[in-house]
Amino acid sequence: MRPVQAITQLLQAAGQGDRAAADQVVAQLYVDLQRLARRHVRDAGHLTLLDTTALVHEAWMRVAGAQGADFPDRRHFLAYAAQAMRSVVVDLVRARRAERRGGGELHLTLDTAIADQLPHGDADVLRVHEALDELAQVEPRLAQVVEMRYFAGLKEPEIAKALGVTERTVQRDWQKARLFLSMSLAG
Repeated sequence: MRPVQAITQLLQAAGQGDRAAADQVVAQLYVDLQRLARRHVRDAGHLTLLDTTALVHEAWMRVAGAQGADFPDRRHFLAYAAQAMRSVVVDLVRARRAERRGGGELHLTLDTAIADQLPHGDADVLRVHEALDELAQVEPRLAQVVEMRYFAGLKEPEIAKALGVTERTVQRDWQKARLFLSMSLAG
């Protein structure tokens, strides 16, 4: 059995409640989960007070607890895990802000190099999260493209396959999403 097929079968078994299969999924994809967590910890910096291992574990608790979540393949699982990690980071930032009640807000601009711009402070993490949620309300696929490309680190061909669209559509969606987020964060 090819590794891709094995992961897909394990994901299906885990989705049906097989804890052993879920544990094997994590074991086999742990390196990918660590890579995602490193990106989130690096981007959030000191804001999370989590290391990559803690973020992987926090996100796994959310993924494992998701009722009705269906992961047909590795890409979908990693995209969902990236979303869970983003959610963990945002929740931690919100908790810290609630403790402090404020703080200096930094201006965040969003251009073609999103990774170079995100995030610099508690307020920025929350603003990006809110802008992405707003985008998801208006154009869900654009938000998925941002999550898969930026947060999950997927390439355009992988995103296109996961969403069932062409690579060119992914490129156009990425451009539209950047413009939307740029305008949302500037205002």
